[in-house]
Amino acid sequence: MSIRTMILSFTLLLSGITHADTAFRQLHLDEDKARPLDVAVWYPTTQTGKTETVGDNPVFVGTPALRNARPAGGAHPLLLLSHGYGGNWRNLNWLAQRMAAQGYIVAAPDHPGTTSRNKAQQDAWQLWQRPRDLRRVMNRLIDNPGIAGDVDTGRIAAIGHSLGGWTVMELAGARFDAGRFQRDCKNHAVLASCKLIPALGIDRPAASGPLMESQREPRINAVVSLDLGLARGFTPGSLAQLNVPVLILSAQADSDALPARLESGYLQRYIPAAKQRAQSVTGATHFSFMQLCKPGAKALIEEHDPGEGIVCDDGGSLSRADIHQTLSDTISAFLQQALDYPPLHGETPLGSSRSPARTRG
Repeated sequence: MSIRTMILSFTLLLSGITHADTAFRQLHLDEDKARPLDVAVWYPTTQTGKTETVGDNPVFVGTPALRNARPAGGAHPLLLLSHGYGGNWRNLNWLAQRMAAQGYIVAAPDHPGTTSRNKAQQDAWQLWQRPRDLRRVMNRLIDNPGIAGDVDTGRIAAIGHSLGGWTVMELAGARFDAGRFQRDCKNHAVLASCKLIPALGIDRPAASGPLMESQREPRINAVVSLDLGLARGFTPGSLAQLNVPVLILSAQADSDALPARLESGYLQRYIPAAKQRAQSVTGATHFSFMQLCKPGAKALIEEHDPGEGIVCDDGGSLSRADIHQTLSDTISAFLQQALDYPPLHGETPLGSSRSPARTRG
């Protein structure tokens, strides 16, 4: 074998072996036979090996991670992610990978009935199950550290986009009045949220009671709302009583169907100023919070599902990658303060033991 061939072979070998600080695995939770959950989990690891591109397909860009790697040692904060109506765990994979690289365990379930992978009506009509889905995922990870590492139970937060924003606000203590929402929709019939009333069963008499019940989860220490919907059904009194910090991020390039003024702005109006931080994200549409689109993705989507190529549209001169950088920087800074979780530095490598936070009420 020539020297040149040896060098080429060695280079090819190294190209397949990379350092990874983010691991990935998938779970299937079936303790509730009536509502099984498929869950994606990203987590810190010190293991090395060949990464794969998670969530990649012909339309959307995936992210690198090492599948089923050993979790890093020490206790780690937990982030629960909730996708929007008709979405799935892949929609926020770009954010999950970045946060796992900062030391977080990140978990995202597909919500039955409102995911692209399960649109069963009987599941969609149980909207109150969405926050409970996140609680089930949280409990599974806390009780089974072998999955993704030890969870620092004093540092748990939830992030949701669109209907996922509604979901995490429920965990923060917001309470939804179906009657109030339907009355409000008579004055705002153009809202996309209002058009979901039949699909989500909000107009069903049997749904009113469960939707009004408190879903407050005391172990949640902070929430992030990404251009949420259905906000106008939350009671002002419940929003005024929230006792966890809330980051409200809205799309600057909004639309009549998804107006930030009437959705995210509703939260800003009623949540106490001391408990909220709000920002309109420059150049962002409602869909800019989702994963990156590949070149030609919009045309490919339109070919198979006319009108849906809008998911690849952004609202200005900024690229979606630039918008994601702004979002991740803003979210990271907020959570570092809200969870008292300092960013990773060279002197605090993955796998080291930080002092766990005291559990907050």
